[in-house]
Amino acid sequence: MHRFPLVILLLIICAVKCRMAKAEQSPGSGNVYTLASVREDLIRQEDTIIYGLIERAKFPSNSHTYDAKYAQIPGFCGSLVEFVVKNTEDIQAKAGRYKNPEENPFFPENLPPSSVPSYPFPQFLHPGAASININKSIWKMYLHELLPLLATSGDDGNYAQTAASDLSLLQAVSKRIHYGKFVAEVKFRDAPEDYEPLIRAKDREGLMKLLTFTSVEEAVRMRVEKKATVFGQEVSLDSNEDNEKRKFDPSVASRLYKNWVIPLTKEVQVEYLLRRLG
Repeated sequence: MHRFPLVILLLIICAVKCRMAKAEQSPGSGNVYTLASVREDLIRQEDTIIYGLIERAKFPSNSHTYDAKYAQIPGFCGSLVEFVVKNTEDIQAKAGRYKNPEENPFFPENLPPSSVPSYPFPQFLHPGAASININKSIWKMYLHELLPLLATSGDDGNYAQTAASDLSLLQAVSKRIHYGKFVAEVKFRDAPEDYEPLIRAKDREGLMKLLTFTSVEEAVRMRVEKKATVFGQEVSLDSNEDNEKRKFDPSVASRLYKNWVIPLTKEVQVEYLLRRLG
């Protein structure tokens, strides 16, 4: 049997390891965060949120979904949407979803540990990131401010389907907002000299000003509304049929970003930066 010389064998092993390392660090793998890759990911998340808005807009308000007195689920105190979200998060925690630093549960209390082998996610964020979770604010905003804009009044009885669409949209919005941790880390690494004095001084207002780019925020809002207009239109093969019928009002997507997603993302960034030097 032919045997490779030891030197050649070592070179082959080294080459394979180098290729594996490059693959693990490629932008597509999600293991490297740069300002460009983070922006690309944020743009892709816009699509997920808009489709979530479209799905939720299929149902009317269906107020019983959010009424704890109506649900009366044995052994559970809360509304149907709370029941769906809590139990789904329980299963997803067992499946390892919240091992990913990009994911943040709405009900983190007493979540079970993962039952599957953990993926070695890169330790990109400062450990203080784990203590930042503003999903309670997102939950309140969603139920009391966004839904009245998005859902028409009425009741069609599809409470379970409504709660399921709520869950998908809530998770998409939460991921987008908490992605501010990664945005803040990338910005800090690019210019630590700009951030460190403000962090040491605990200057929240100064950090917020440094993180605010009005022209960029306006461009994001306009892009989101344009996407919502395109994604939400009714498509017909009849070229003579007008295309004005919409699945939902695209301005809702714009308002979601302007009034809540962008401000809350910056809030997450400030909270992260204040922990960055700890």
